[in-house]
Amino acid sequence: MEQASPRTPIWFKKDLCLADLSGMGNGTMSEHLGMQFTEIDADYLRASLPVDHRTRQPYGLLHGGASCVLAETLGSVASALVVDPEKFMCVGLEINANHLRSAREGSITGTCTPIHIGASTHVWDIRIHDQRNKLICVSRLTVAILKKPLQ
Repeated sequence: MEQASPRTPIWFKKDLCLADLSGMGNGTMSEHLGMQFTEIDADYLRASLPVDHRTRQPYGLLHGGASCVLAETLGSVASALVVDPEKFMCVGLEINANHLRSAREGSITGTCTPIHIGASTHVWDIRIHDQRNKLICVSRLTVAILKKPLQ
């Protein structure tokens, strides 16, 4: 039986690991909301977000905006990990989200995979699940890849 070849990483730094992401969200909204990167593989990035007083809306349900923060953070960080950080910066261009069900407690986990990785735009698919692995939200994020100004 022929063994499958390992997938080639999409990341700029080919030996990227989860430890490389520690501290990336310090001082940002993702830190304030308690987001944590939990897994990285050759072609996906995963993070979790607690469902608590910071992320619920007045009815006690997960706020749709919290799902969007998780999705946009995952896609933006993924784009930043794909490009040469010395030459490019990545900014969100468009996000959409379909909220399929909600959560009241526990945590949610988003998994970000590429749809398109081009020279000037990236498009990411972000699937958010609850702790029972029920699909909570499907999001698509388009990111603009901009050349950094010469120093």
